Amino acid sequence: MLTNKTLVITGAASGIGAATAAHCAALGARVLCVDMRPPARQHAGFFQADLSDPAAIDRLVAELPAGIDGLANIAGLPPTRPAADVLKVNLLGLRHLTLGLLPKLADGASIVNLASLAGFEWPQALPAIQASEDLDFAAVPAFCERFGIHGARSYFFSKEALIAWTLRHRWSWRARGIRMNAVSPGPVDTPILQDFIETLGERAEEDMRIMDRPGRADDIAPVVAFLLSDGAAWIRGTNVPVDGGMHAHILAQIHGL
Repeated sequence: MLTNKTLVITGAASGIGAATAAHCAALGARVLCVDMRPPARQHAGFFQADLSDPAAIDRLVAELPAGIDGLANIAGLPPTRPAADVLKVNLLGLRHLTLGLLPKLADGASIVNLASLAGFEWPQALPAIQASEDLDFAAVPAFCERFGIHGARSYFFSKEALIAWTLRHRWSWRARGIRMNAVSPGPVDTPILQDFIETLGERAEEDMRIMDRPGRADDIAPVVAFLLSDGAAWIRGTNVPVDGGMHAHILAQIHGL
């Protein structure tokens, strides 16, 4: 399914990133891991990079090889971290890395962005999303003040903007056969799950009561792997909910079903 494909996976040292790296390697991929610390499992390569720093991202782009068949943007910060840092890693760093790697992507490559159920209401955030499209790293603190992006709102906004960015680029690189999609998990039992519960409080607890269980990293990894594969070549600009039915539940409530 992924035999002989070269994949770059960010956030590969833990959680969904580590599970995705392992799953893709088991399917025959050559996995290049990007993180602040090395993954426990050996893969084809490890590249240390701070995705909140554009200079570090530029160095990473220079170090990575050409002919990359897939990029899985999984690295991210939880809402317990400072709002500006969350936006830099979850949105600006992701975009900077993706656009920087475009010349090194093979024709027919796949880009998969890890969004979230937290981005569900992205249409309501369009003014801020549109204002963020050309946002510079240095201007992030002022942007957060301007749009009231503090605390948990930083995580929600980063995922809302990421879903919108994915949709915007549904056909941007169609001439080269390069496609972009997103995956939106609900609550997942990873090392940062407690951060979400602490930050979101009653909302997170209510979601957990509705669900039969939180997701597991191994629930998400196969979906990312599929979107990286040739079998998903006709899926473009799509946000795939992988959340035990929470996306469907919210839609059903909105529409009285």
